[in-house]
Amino acid sequence: MQENNFKHYLILHFIVFIWGFTAILGALISIEAIPLVWYRMLFASIIILLYLLFKKKHLTVDKRGLLKFIITGVLIALHWIFFFKAIKVSNVSVALVTMSTGAFFTSLIEPLFFKRKIRLLEIVLGLVVILGLYIIFNFESQYKLGIIYALISSFLSALFSVLNGLFVKQYSANTLSFYQLFFGALFITIYIIVTTSFSIDFFNLQTLDWLYLFILSSICTAYAFIASVRVMQYISPYTVMLTVNLEPVYAILLALVIFGEKEKMNSEFYVGAFIILFVVLFNGILKNKAAIRQKIRAKTSRKK
Repeated sequence: MQENNFKHYLILHFIVFIWGFTAILGALISIEAIPLVWYRMLFASIIILLYLLFKKKHLTVDKRGLLKFIITGVLIALHWIFFFKAIKVSNVSVALVTMSTGAFFTSLIEPLFFKRKIRLLEIVLGLVVILGLYIIFNFESQYKLGIIYALISSFLSALFSVLNGLFVKQYSANTLSFYQLFFGALFITIYIIVTTSFSIDFFNLQTLDWLYLFILSSICTAYAFIASVRVMQYISPYTVMLTVNLEPVYAILLALVIFGEKEKMNSEFYVGAFIILFVVLFNGILKNKAAIRQKIRAKTSRKK
């Protein structure tokens, strides 16, 4: 059993490493953010559809479900567009560290949907995150636009995660993923048709871009999703949360190796980054302890 858990723990680290590599691919792919996300969502939805057909999974949902998938599909598309825009105008390190503010945005959005009070501690931790951002912003002002794009992406990601937390109780993860990716690709298609138009140049990509897009869509999106769903059946949510927090660390180290001088920042950036990542990790630990206490109280009350 321990050997089996260890295997799944290694798989989880590999998945998080893949998620970190997504940012690297975003920097390597030469096309702009909007077509990049269009290709990613279209290819990934096709791959997951083939997987679901192979596994003989049904895809039927009610009309209300389709509306939910359209909304979240548009959200995830916009999230990825701003994320890759942030990378294009700054670098991987700036984008990923700023994206770590997602926990703060979630703490503000979650009470609105789950009907609970905003916790004072979450606000305090959020202010500490803002301090970390201020340090980065103050000393890396040349990346201002990238930080703004990444903040927008982080907010959209938090909103998407909270809504998915509601929807996953009603629909299977496979169905959610396919429709969200499909409607996200459809949304971008409509946007491109309305604002410009598809042309031969849109599909005229460099050979390396096609290769990177295939890796991004298949391994970093379709495979990572399916594998993460499986591995979470064997590993506790707490372990998953702690490991996922390593994503920006993996990505920044990879970026330093691959891009060299472009990713090297001044010491103040790393101070701000440490503050943000520490708060995210600390917040996760506190929430896990609170969840454990709640389970213990629930078991105790049932025994009585």
